[in-house]
Amino acid sequence: MILAAAMGQRVIIDNIIPYHVESLIAKLREMGVSIDVNDDQLLIHNHKPKKGVDVKTLVYPGFPTDLQQPFSTLLTQAEGTSIVTDTIYNARFKHIDELRRMGASVKVEGRSAIINGATKLQGAKVRASDLRAGAALVVAGLLAEGITEISGVEHIDRGYAFLEEKLIGLGAKVWRETMTEEELEQVKN
Repeated sequence: MILAAAMGQRVIIDNIIPYHVESLIAKLREMGVSIDVNDDQLLIHNHKPKKGVDVKTLVYPGFPTDLQQPFSTLLTQAEGTSIVTDTIYNARFKHIDELRRMGASVKVEGRSAIINGATKLQGAKVRASDLRAGAALVVAGLLAEGITEISGVEHIDRGYAFLEEKLIGLGAKVWRETMTEEELEQVKN
């Protein structure tokens, strides 16, 4: 849902229980994203500029801490200032330095990230420190101009099956590069 909103495409998401993602739907709509809800399906279509919103993570049914990182990437594309406060897990801002490396205007103060947008992201070499940071960097890479190289993809692989195929199916230009044994040894040394 966040990726579809970020890219501004019409995307249908099947086999979903909209009630379970009600807090995300509400925040996306508050940003100006159009979402049509059916029984087990969502249609996300968005071509308008996005507005900044404030987000506070809470236990279910509140806004999920697991979505905070990719959602904060989306907020880099929203006009104005957004504040993301994580009340559940205070170490969830490891991706902020990587977003700054890509040109985002973000600073962390305590349990909150202050995001000033809209920012044009630039491709860069970044590192996924965990699963959710990896998801945030994938969204950032797809939004960025130029090529984004993400290392630490083992974290992303742990939580997202067939991600490359799904992204390619949505029209993304994404590929995986592997290192030779010799290149791997050079990195280790």
